[in-house]
Amino acid sequence: MANEEGTPFQKKLYGRRKGPKLSAHKDNLRQTLLPQHRLNIVQGADPKSYFAVPVEEVWLEVGFGAGEHMLANARNHPKAGMIGAEPYESGVAKLLSHMEDDPPPNLRIHEGDARDILLALPDHSLAKVFVLFPDPWPKTRHHKRRFIQTEMLTEFARVLKPGGEFRFASDDAGYLGWTLERGLAHADFIWTAKAPGDFEQRPAHWPPTRYEAKALHGPPVYLSFLTRTKVTP
Repeated sequence: MANEEGTPFQKKLYGRRKGPKLSAHKDNLRQTLLPQHRLNIVQGADPKSYFAVPVEEVWLEVGFGAGEHMLANARNHPKAGMIGAEPYESGVAKLLSHMEDDPPPNLRIHEGDARDILLALPDHSLAKVFVLFPDPWPKTRHHKRRFIQTEMLTEFARVLKPGGEFRFASDDAGYLGWTLERGLAHADFIWTAKAPGDFEQRPAHWPPTRYEAKALHGPPVYLSFLTRTKVTP
């Protein structure tokens, strides 16, 4: 698989993994609660098999931050399995602290790169993929570090079911334009916006996050793409 620069599918993870030292309580949650919800990746396995409870479909969140969006989805959609990837140790610890009193059985955590999960998934095995407020890597020389590349959209199209949804959100105009350009150009995706301003409205049932509320770089914009019902070979 090659990207638009012609280089192989990039498997290098950029950004930090460690932050300030965790509190004793959060460190204890990583030792006790995380093992109960850790995703044990099996090459080619149906992702529904990762859960201790029956689920009808599986959603993936790439870089879940503190986990508010994924945790709300897990509680609001008990028949859907939630898989989240987050390499930042403090983000995982925050999610664990949010869920410790009522841990949902339909949630699995990968403390690492989402590409580990994607490369193991069988074709057409996910219903939704979320990439919400990723690092925009604004400098031109760092654009190759952006998670959204043409090659990544191709991988999303492979793992999503026909008619599956890819949702992207950012408050960085440069990254929004970058993603929209590549999404519109991709043969396997259809942008769902029907009218001007649609992308400025948070989709219904979209759980808000603290980062979204900060809107550091500008008003949040929400892009939603559906895979075509007939996927290109």
